[in-house]
Amino acid sequence: MSSKKTILIADDSPTMRAMLVSTIESIGDFRIVEASSGFEALRLLPREKVDLILTDINMPDINGLELISYLRNNANYLTIPVIIISTEGSQKDIDKGKLLGANEYLIKPIDHAKLQALISSYLNISSQF
Repeated sequence: MSSKKTILIADDSPTMRAMLVSTIESIGDFRIVEASSGFEALRLLPREKVDLILTDINMPDINGLELISYLRNNANYLTIPVIIISTEGSQKDIDKGKLLGANEYLIKPIDHAKLQALISSYLNISSQF
């Protein structure tokens, strides 16, 4: 196997980040980079080769929707798959996230098996769970 795939988790909740790390680690050996805000995620992106981004919407400073908007308007990050994981579950929120360029939208509390399947699919790995 080549170098590890890198997943960026942007969520202001340390508990949620820890839960996502645990879910990700249960399906494979990934490099996981954590950001506690959209601004921190934007600071990390130029230094990290990220293969997938999991982001919350409600974060301080730059929210998840603003982060996605930035990614989709920057040639360096256009093709990185983005999965929103949020408590905001109205159809309007989901439509807005997808319109801005999110690949998937999961509502908290999340279905761990679904998240694992999405990660496996977007990173082209065989799922072993």
